[in-house]
Amino acid sequence: MGFDFDNPTNRLETDSIRWDTFDSKNVLPLWVADMDFESPPCIIEALSKRVENGVYGYTHSPDGFNRLIAQYVFEQYQWKIDPDWVVILPSVVSGLYTSVQQLTNSDENVLIPNPVYHHLRLACSSSNRLFIEMPLHLNKQRWLIPFEALPSLLTNKTRLALFCNPQNPGSTVYTHEELKTFGNFCVQNNLWICSDEIHAGLVLDEAKKHIPLASISTEIAQRTITLMSPNKTFNFPGSGLAWAIAENPLLRKAIQVGLHQTIALPNLFAYTAASAALKEGEPWRQELIQYLRLNRDLIQAKINGLDSLSIGKMEGSYLAWIDCSKLNHINPHQLLLDAGLATSPGSQFGNSNFVRLNFGTQRSRLNQALDILTSVA
Repeated sequence: MGFDFDNPTNRLETDSIRWDTFDSKNVLPLWVADMDFESPPCIIEALSKRVENGVYGYTHSPDGFNRLIAQYVFEQYQWKIDPDWVVILPSVVSGLYTSVQQLTNSDENVLIPNPVYHHLRLACSSSNRLFIEMPLHLNKQRWLIPFEALPSLLTNKTRLALFCNPQNPGSTVYTHEELKTFGNFCVQNNLWICSDEIHAGLVLDEAKKHIPLASISTEIAQRTITLMSPNKTFNFPGSGLAWAIAENPLLRKAIQVGLHQTIALPNLFAYTAASAALKEGEPWRQELIQYLRLNRDLIQAKINGLDSLSIGKMEGSYLAWIDCSKLNHINPHQLLLDAGLATSPGSQFGNSNFVRLNFGTQRSRLNQALDILTSVA
């Protein structure tokens, strides 16, 4: 079955954060990480059927939902988990905040990567937890953890490591050996781990596959909360959900603090969409990956031809982490915005010399964006 990802969707007047923040007549908005594609037909059909029911009362997780997740995780990542290890959450972000609040005390600190998705930092600062940054470095065009420097970063108050795989914004898909090295370091230093793996279904590098950090060993799994969600992969974050996987019952208890209280559970449409995605969404996902790979190749070729911009390997996700330091501009994000392209500012992720470009869009729009990049380069 063929899916038309080139179809030009219109997101105006749909209350889209990405498309309503800037003047769409003058600015192409490729920033916030949702895609411009319609969700898979199986999700649209399932939601339509649920709407036609006409009654939208209080809901609970569908029967067998945790088993469905366990089956999906095994099929996709060859990771065998017990359905009882799964905790349903409204979002990966809520899981990040809860992990920091529950797995550290106020006088303890957290190890996080830099650059990284900004909510990993905010989860610490909003809870008044100090954080120590692991400065990722480019090695053969991949953003890697500074393994040799890790021991020197720790203090006797470091209790938790936040991790991101595939890496956002750098898009690295970590190898088994890299994950083993990091996981064992955390075990040896008595650190809890919270691993954000929301982009697990979006591996673009044909030679790579997503490996959950907790799947490496029982010792690592006993210290790890894994956060996953179909929201990004199947493009329904506006009515999405997430799940935490924790083999250790202490961690399962910790991640559930606040649920039904200050943290609401997913709504009935989120359960409907997620169930459809996990059961029937794989053909659509496979074609999406092929489309995103071609978008990635287009970006790589264009930027490689420009002296003032550079980019590492894009192994996973639909997010391009573009180095603009050779532009010699104090604010590359504003420079591009003034030229008509909205990206996410690199300062949001820890480095203001970069911008993050969302290429989960139609190729015609991506070509417009690349023309703007060329005009300022």
